[in-house]
Amino acid sequence: MIAFVQGQVAALSTGTAVVEVGGVGLALQCTPTTLAALRIGDPARLATSLVVREDSLTLYGFADEDERATFDLLQNASGVGPRLAQAMLGVHSPDALRLAVATGDEKALMAVPGIGKRGAQKLLLEYKDKLGAPHGSVPAQKPLAAGPAPWSEQLQAALVGLGYAPREADDAVAAVTPEAEAQSTPDIGVLLKAALRTLNRTR
Repeated sequence: MIAFVQGQVAALSTGTAVVEVGGVGLALQCTPTTLAALRIGDPARLATSLVVREDSLTLYGFADEDERATFDLLQNASGVGPRLAQAMLGVHSPDALRLAVATGDEKALMAVPGIGKRGAQKLLLEYKDKLGAPHGSVPAQKPLAAGPAPWSEQLQAALVGLGYAPREADDAVAAVTPEAEAQSTPDIGVLLKAALRTLNRTR
């Protein structure tokens, strides 16, 4: 098993980071929040989980060990594969997920693309004794690292990375623009949560 990858970031694209290790570029599937903290040419160390299928080997990358461990635990529920587990971590931090399960917060899980009301109820039951209690204080949303791209581009990329169509992402960005402009420094994490609420209302 590959526990972590450490090296220079060679490339970034929607959902994927390529990290060069010993002259070999390893492609890692990452959440938008993890990708936003990476910069091409900078060193990075990502915890990893290797998912083996009959026709593929997919390496998933995470900001820390807690995210990786939570990713593995999330897949213990029936019907939850690596992509849905990654989508959950793209919307919520591990502690936010633990808090949602501990408090029976259906809406928190329904904010994840692909999870409806019945699915959220089922997952709350399955995760009840698996995720454990929150480790500390839980922020409203993990902030995406600041970068050279405007907040709107970061937000649009994050939504597309979570599985929304570019047009849906553009509409959501437009919907939260007034909130973003009211902030001296737009918090991408807060705006992402607001955008997801907008998308859930329109579906």
